[in-house]
Amino acid sequence: MKITDDDAAFILGKGGKTKMKIARVSQAEVELFERDLVLEFRGSERQRRHAKRYARCVMAQRVGPVSVDESDVGDDCTLVTVPQSAVGFVTGKGGNFLRTIEEEWGVIMFFAEYVSGRGRGKDTEKLAIFGGRDGRRGAQLKVMSTVETKVPGFYTETGDTYENSEDKEDGDWGTSTMKLQDDELSYALGKKGMTRKKIAWASECIVEYVSNIVFMSGNRKVRTRAKEYLKWLFEQLEGPVHVDTEGRDDCTVVEVPLDCVGYVTGNRRETLGRMEEEWGTLMFFMGKRDAGKSRGREGSEKLVIFGPERGRRGSELAVMSSV
Repeated sequence: MKITDDDAAFILGKGGKTKMKIARVSQAEVELFERDLVLEFRGSERQRRHAKRYARCVMAQRVGPVSVDESDVGDDCTLVTVPQSAVGFVTGKGGNFLRTIEEEWGVIMFFAEYVSGRGRGKDTEKLAIFGGRDGRRGAQLKVMSTVETKVPGFYTETGDTYENSEDKEDGDWGTSTMKLQDDELSYALGKKGMTRKKIAWASECIVEYVSNIVFMSGNRKVRTRAKEYLKWLFEQLEGPVHVDTEGRDDCTVVEVPLDCVGYVTGNRRETLGRMEEEWGTLMFFMGKRDAGKSRGREGSEKLVIFGPERGRRGSELAVMSSV
């Protein structure tokens, strides 16, 4: 693809970051030959097509608003309607907030003019998100959550889950929602949003709170796990929770001697929380409903670890090391 001198600087970005972002989101190799002013894309037909389109969109931003049409939206693009009053809030200072979301979810995002039969809303703008399905959905929900703090009820009052048409075509992939009470919300969010992140990491589900509604997106298996983990979280407010771990493939049980329980947990659960954060797991000591099942060997407690296999093993070894 032939480009101009000005485009070359824009495509490279600070420290080559923009070029790397295009490559990461499209999964194509992107090479810029500065002397010849040529941009080269290597990969499958789909990867090259996406990389070329992302590069075009990035370059178009230099001279004015970018236009997207229905063919773009049908191919790896999600459009989010953002009220005008929240556009600056979503963009952040110097575009920093959008860049943070792009980094977290591996997507490319910018405000665009949507060319379709319908006229553009005067009070709203369209935010285009390009990338893989999970990344686009995560970024979309993060934007919705941000907008909702600025314009309460903008999304939640419609009861819509804002799924894309491609999601609905895949019978197993979808979105579940759960409404939280005000006092439950801060607990489910956790310090610096860590409890929400922990549930998302452990369940491998996209979990975001839009106002007081929990959106959980992914296949049926991960959505079910996210719901269970949230349920156990709230049950812990009432007292110890007992979980039947028989036959589960998302769970590891570790026996911890009673005199080490406080050491493994740490002051106000700090040590356990650090392990959860490091390994992306959810961990708690089981209740004693049935002494034979929840108590381990004489003088020990059972610690349950939920999450992907690698994270569970890392957490398990960290606990064993502490003990």
